[in-house]
Amino acid sequence: MCEWLSTSESLTLQEELRALPLLAVLRPFHPLEAVPRIALLAAAGIRHVEIAWSPSRRWSHGCRELTLRFPAIRFGAASVRSPQALEATRQAGFSFAFSPVLDPSLMSCAQRLGINLVPGVLSPSEVHQAVALGCAAVKLFPASALGPGYWGSLSAALDPLPFCIAAGGLEVAHLDGWLQGGVNALALGSTLFDPLSAAAALPRLDPRLAGWVAAYASAPHHQRLH
Repeated sequence: MCEWLSTSESLTLQEELRALPLLAVLRPFHPLEAVPRIALLAAAGIRHVEIAWSPSRRWSHGCRELTLRFPAIRFGAASVRSPQALEATRQAGFSFAFSPVLDPSLMSCAQRLGINLVPGVLSPSEVHQAVALGCAAVKLFPASALGPGYWGSLSAALDPLPFCIAAGGLEVAHLDGWLQGGVNALALGSTLFDPLSAAAALPRLDPRLAGWVAAYASAPHHQRLH
């Protein structure tokens, strides 16, 4: 049921996240309002950006415009919980989406539309159900409520664990600790940016981010943390 397990598209995305295990999650009122932030992320080497779905009729059009402006960025939809949101994701030209919940009917809808939907999980039962449904990737949400050692603690009982993207309340300072704890990638939102520039027309990235990306990308493969 979950296309992450079998499609080359999904496997390619996982390999890309192994190369740099970080996704940015942006929640603009309108997608094009995120252009300054996406430009900063792209300059810092971030290549995966999620745009939170909105019921606005202009959401899909704005997202499609983002894909034209930033061809080096792989875009996906965030906060997807309905068939309407999945259809908008398809119209935006996005190939993947993230949901905060595990909903088999939503996953079936995503499969019909050709969208790789990463479901949200929290409990061991939800992880088990996601794997039983064929998902090779899940979103651990809200990760900040669990701690960086949580995912690794499931391995004895649920091995092999699916590819895991931790999300929810995480910061740049948490990247190494969570990767050492066993997750495969992290999704960060507003904490990617300097809080002092949050209301500014020209935001600034967290000053630690570019250094972390550069250090991770230059590290020998066997020394990377996932």
